[in-house]
Amino acid sequence: LPPAEAEALVRALQGTELRDTGGQGWLRQHEYVEKLNMHGILSASAGQEQLLTELLVTHAKIPVLIGELISVEIWKQKVFPVVCRLEDFKPRSTFPIYVVLHHEASIINLLETVFFHKEICESAEDSILDLIDYCHRKLTLLAARSTGGQAVASVDLPSPSSMQELQKQAETMEFEISLKALSVLRFITDQVESLPLSALTRMLNTHNLPCLLVELVEHCPWSCWEAGKLKKFENGAWHVVPSEDHVKMTKLDGQVWLALLNLLLSPECQRKYRFDGFNKSQLLKLRVFLTDVLIDQLPNLLEMQRFLSHLAVTEPAPPKKDLVLEQVPVIWDHILKKNSGKWEAIAKHQVKNAFSPTEEELKHQARRWAQTYSLDMMEALAPDKPRCRVCGVEAAKRCSRCRNEWYCTRACQVQHWQKHKPACNLMA
Repeated sequence: LPPAEAEALVRALQGTELRDTGGQGWLRQHEYVEKLNMHGILSASAGQEQLLTELLVTHAKIPVLIGELISVEIWKQKVFPVVCRLEDFKPRSTFPIYVVLHHEASIINLLETVFFHKEICESAEDSILDLIDYCHRKLTLLAARSTGGQAVASVDLPSPSSMQELQKQAETMEFEISLKALSVLRFITDQVESLPLSALTRMLNTHNLPCLLVELVEHCPWSCWEAGKLKKFENGAWHVVPSEDHVKMTKLDGQVWLALLNLLLSPECQRKYRFDGFNKSQLLKLRVFLTDVLIDQLPNLLEMQRFLSHLAVTEPAPPKKDLVLEQVPVIWDHILKKNSGKWEAIAKHQVKNAFSPTEEELKHQARRWAQTYSLDMMEALAPDKPRCRVCGVEAAKRCSRCRNEWYCTRACQVQHWQKHKPACNLMA
């Protein structure tokens, strides 16, 4: 995005009411988030995300994004199941509902891209407590997963309805969102020195995040065995891991270990954390995982090894209770109180006004999404370079009429023309 357009989109971000989810105004907000999300990924890959970071801080939009994130999380928990149960709701297209489900993924992805920077973490102010609670809920879901299952352990129905298909997609997306939340939490723990006191107390004592992270190290929900082969989840997909890479640390493993390092080795955290019998026994489970191979990949873990050896033979002093007033997160409670008892009414309102578009409205929306997800943008985000349709080598040229097929040279394009011509005419 040009800087002026990026600034206009950031300035236009604003909170929406839960009841308006899926409506026209809400869809515009989702469009802005989606464009900023793609802009953030491209900028970060080029090492130029400073502009987006400055805009979000200057216009104080991080609390707005956190509010929207929690709003759509509550919608998924309270309203979406009601929509799925409505017997008389047979949507022509489930895409409007899918967009709402996808909104959470877009926001957490944008936050993951920018939370690497200290000033973003500080600009969250009091809403950082809500984000910590959000990450805790997602990590609890992650830890509760069956250790043997893959991302989704749902039963395959012979001919699922469109709503059942949507529920299945929501489950798959939930897994990926939880992994993004893990990264965001790790970036928050990078800034323990500049976090409000209440944030640290909430992470260490209210939610006991060190023990939750130990669970993730133990059960590692992003890896599983299937038909005798080890599979790991990376970059949005499950991959079979060659035997020589079985002990190689993935990015997700690294995020968990770095978060543990931040929470256990910071002097401020050690002063506030309760090293009682249970917590101590849980943390000492980490010693078995700290092999020489792992420490070679992340040398900082040598300090963790020393800390755990010391913890095993000492009784740490009880934490100092120096915080009398404690802040509490407000966004989740505010949305629940405001809409409590109205979930069915909200679902029926949204089915009537947002999720049952006419043919003309669907076409209009499709045109808008086609502009948002332009081919050039999607290709820039794609991990693999396009390949020549004829010989398979990396291609830099494409058919100028339909812009759908790629070629390495004009000779390959001419050779393929007779086969490609009917499809090209149709698309052009």
